[in-house]
Amino acid sequence: MRIVLTVIFVLVSIALSVIVLAQQGADAGLGAIGGIGDSYWSKNKSRSMEGKLVQVTRILAVAFVVLAVVLNLNF
Repeated sequence: MRIVLTVIFVLVSIALSVIVLAQQGADAGLGAIGGIGDSYWSKNKSRSMEGKLVQVTRILAVAFVVLAVVLNLNF
C-alpha cells in the first residue's frame, strides 16, 4: 500500500511541477491600479484554459499535501 501511495505521490509531484510551469505569470502591471484589469477577459478567466490550469493546480496541490501527510504517518 505504501509503495502505491509513493508512486502516486511522485506522479502528483511531477504533474504539479509541469502545471505550475505551464501557467503564465500574473503581470497585471500598472493597469491594476486604476481598475483597468476588470475587463471581459479577467471576468471570464475561469472558463479559459488558464482558469482550468488554476483549478487543476489547486486540486493537485491539495492531493500533494494530503499524500505527504498520509505517507508521513507511521502505519
